[in-house]
Amino acid sequence: MKKHGILNSEIAKILADLGHTDLIVIGDAGLPTPSGVKKIDLALKPGTPSFQEVIEVVSDDMHIEKVYLASEIKENNRSQYEFLKNHFTQDIEFISHEEFKQLTANAKVIIRTGEITPYSNCILQAGVFF
Repeated sequence: MKKHGILNSEIAKILADLGHTDLIVIGDAGLPTPSGVKKIDLALKPGTPSFQEVIEVVSDDMHIEKVYLASEIKENNRSQYEFLKNHFTQDIEFISHEEFKQLTANAKVIIRTGEITPYSNCILQAGVFF
């Protein structure tokens, strides 16, 4: 058994398999999953696990080059926006929520959290460590 890091075997495997510019999505409980995109559902009950918990764990184990957020988060979920702005040092690109949902079709996986606040979704673009 692993001693530390991500214990979820599906998430650990996805992260190990990522290549440069591959995308993963971390989303709230209501984010739709496009046909053909793998979904890892972590939701246990409303709020558990939280979006922020999952962001912290995944970003600690992934080299991230870029972050995509729906521009609507700035006005409709200020606390999540502030968290993400402070958490990530990488470039953040804002796109409309509709564009965001379209971009999820290119993701390797959508990780669904128990979060139930609006626009608690992000797309992480893999970078390289060299």
